[in-house]
Amino acid sequence: MKVWIDQDLCTGDGLCEEIAPDVFVLLDDGLAYVREGEKVFAAEKGNPEGAEGLAVVPSGQEDLVVESAEECPGECIFIEP
Repeated sequence: MKVWIDQDLCTGDGLCEEIAPDVFVLLDDGLAYVREGEKVFAAEKGNPEGAEGLAVVPSGQEDLVVESAEECPGECIFIEP
């Protein structure tokens, strides 16, 4: 499973980071980004973001990522098989 965030839709609520901190992180711009280990998929970190920044979901985190997507008020979390 892979996941990405559309930063244009992100409300910066932070629920995703609360639910699955191993997968999501809020940066100084107030928006959420996906992470893969220490790699954060954000332009400010020198990495692709949005649909180009697909992160592999760690084993055992799948249910938390689905919950994050369901709870997201901005509906900005997209899951790919």
